[in-house]
Amino acid sequence: MNSKKILKGKKILIVDDEADVLESLIELLNMCKIDTASTFEDGKKLLEDFSYDIAILDIMGVKGFELLEIANDQKIPALMLTANALSEENLKKSIEDGAAYFAPKDKMADIDIFVADVLEALEMKKSTWEKWFNRLGGFYDNRFHGTSWRDQEKKAWEKKMNTRF
Repeated sequence: MNSKKILKGKKILIVDDEADVLESLIELLNMCKIDTASTFEDGKKLLEDFSYDIAILDIMGVKGFELLEIANDQKIPALMLTANALSEENLKKSIEDGAAYFAPKDKMADIDIFVADVLEALEMKKSTWEKWFNRLGGFYDNRFHGTSWRDQEKKAWEKKMNTRF
């Protein structure tokens, strides 16, 4: 997969309250057309007023789960990007609330690959979570101290993996 080719010209909204994160993401996704917001209110307005290929939403600081609900209403896939809210509970909530991906900020250098994963899966009418699981499952095994997080939600995972969007 050539992520740069998939992303070229895509319109992305990034909502995060940390200026350095916004700057880094703009640089990492420089092949895209990017709008940014640093507050919930600004992110909400952009989601409601414009169309995007994908939204990248921080969870903490900008009410990311509320923005996710708005993105879903607007049929905009959302990638949740977080550092402080990196937990099994927030992963589960992201899945249940309709996010397309759940990425850790400490893997932000790979954001182009994560966004391309989402867009490619959606184009192929496949689950975005299958690519996520294959790419980041091991990371979360380490983060969550083993594979019990997978077993606890086995049925939900199986359903997500078989879901076609």
